[in-house]
Amino acid sequence: MAEWYKNMSFYQIWPRSFMDGSGDGIGDLKGVLEKLDYIQSLGCEGIWFSPLYPSPNADYGYDVADYRDINPEYGTLEEFKTLLDEAHSRGMKVIMDLVVNHTSDEHPWFQASRRREEPYTDYYIWRPARKNGKHPNNWDSLFEGKAWEYDEVRGEYYLHLFAKKQPDLNMENPAVRQEVKGIYRFWLELGVDGFREDVITFISKAEGLPNDLLMPAAKGLRHYSNGPRLHEYLTEFRHVTDEYDCVTIGEAPRMTPEKALRFIGGDDRVLDMFIHFEHMTADCFMADYIRRPFSLRKLKSAMSRWQTGLYGRGWNTLYIENHDHPRVISRYGSEAYRVASGKMLAAMYLLQQGTAFVYQGQELGMTDLDLPSIEDYPDVSTQHNYQRLARVLGKERALRWTKAGTRVSARTPVQWSDAPNAGFCPPGVEPWLRVNPNYPEVNAASQENDPDSLLNFYRSLLRFRKEPVVRYGSFREYSPRSRRLYIYERAYRDEKLLVVCSFTERAVAFPAPYPLADAEKLFGNYPGLTDMMRPYEVRVYRLRADESSAI
Repeated sequence: MAEWYKNMSFYQIWPRSFMDGSGDGIGDLKGVLEKLDYIQSLGCEGIWFSPLYPSPNADYGYDVADYRDINPEYGTLEEFKTLLDEAHSRGMKVIMDLVVNHTSDEHPWFQASRRREEPYTDYYIWRPARKNGKHPNNWDSLFEGKAWEYDEVRGEYYLHLFAKKQPDLNMENPAVRQEVKGIYRFWLELGVDGFREDVITFISKAEGLPNDLLMPAAKGLRHYSNGPRLHEYLTEFRHVTDEYDCVTIGEAPRMTPEKALRFIGGDDRVLDMFIHFEHMTADCFMADYIRRPFSLRKLKSAMSRWQTGLYGRGWNTLYIENHDHPRVISRYGSEAYRVASGKMLAAMYLLQQGTAFVYQGQELGMTDLDLPSIEDYPDVSTQHNYQRLARVLGKERALRWTKAGTRVSARTPVQWSDAPNAGFCPPGVEPWLRVNPNYPEVNAASQENDPDSLLNFYRSLLRFRKEPVVRYGSFREYSPRSRRLYIYERAYRDEKLLVVCSFTERAVAFPAPYPLADAEKLFGNYPGLTDMMRPYEVRVYRLRADESSAI
């Protein structure tokens, strides 16, 4: 089994918005190739690509129309092979998004299935209407209405846990599982180094697809999250991936450390890591668009629980941004203290144990996008969430909540410079999505040669993550009930790191757990030291056994 991923940091690319190399306003493989050296300069040794497959873009690539090719908007399969070779020549790994809970309704499998053509008849989950003409059960879609859509050609309903154009595959069918294994082999034979597996914990549905009589919202979720045959299916897939030196990372909504160990613990694990969501709900309830006041205690509890729960038994993923969540400075930090809070948040998560992921633009301090109308947000989930909220909250309040929770904010073009279109695409070309208007101040070029920039702070942290105390050290939290400070310690052999993070604009006293007079301050976002922690300050101390009796 592969272990190399434990020493790595990955850079996530959402290709449509990363870099336009062909001049059409859409990010592409040419743009990625142009920026490979930049990614490597960060200290990221791997790339995770969000879907590159051909797609009608109902969900921007997460509705796959062909699993064995590249979306023409992004380039060709030959261009991908060239990019793969260039990454490997730099010692970098490349992992792909694997989306097999569902396909696009434009995938040839679905088109054949709706016509009842063998062997595709049962590739999807079809059911007739109930006797009263209603949906087969009362499940909700997570993206768009109820979870069932009637198909006139077949004369039955198909299940879609996400958008209507994303019908769920029937993983109960052995032929479907064979197709999935073929997809694994295709990309692994091409040279890909692993997969991030989209909502992989949803692929097993409860037998009989029963009504959900308990959940007031998101009905059905408990009947397919970590379903009854999930471990069996993942074990079957693991037999394929074990033939290669690759990594498998499962996206896992509603996952806990205790449940995770069944899948990622020990030498017989069926996945290597999980991308969970617990720490991304510190300012919301269940979903980003159901707003709640930010709770540092909630954030700390989730992060610390995964650190202690997996230590020595499983391996963590570390992330605070990706394509599915708003920008973290706008959520957990402060746009008024953008650089300070960006540095604090970076140290807060990058100095924990696990494989780190940096999302495009995160290292620059990109922030949320505020557009005037809901029609300006091109995303099926955002549109549906707004409609749900408007029925309860009214349009004005619903728009505020939707703007605060939309994942569109994470998908704006990367801000490379202060040139027109932020250097993402040529002047005079309209980018596919609006550029955040703060790009003249927030961009890579302005930070590149500034030793005090957020970009270079990320570079320093990502280099430091190679230290044994970060890779192997134990974890201990101090002051867990504090509403303003997150304080934790990493310890390995004769060395300790003490990480102190302030989540407030107010000056706040720092209760040191032991004397720090002889400690070395490794990282900080303010010059010097004061008695009180400054707004969104971070301090990282190193202590060795011969420096402090506290060790």
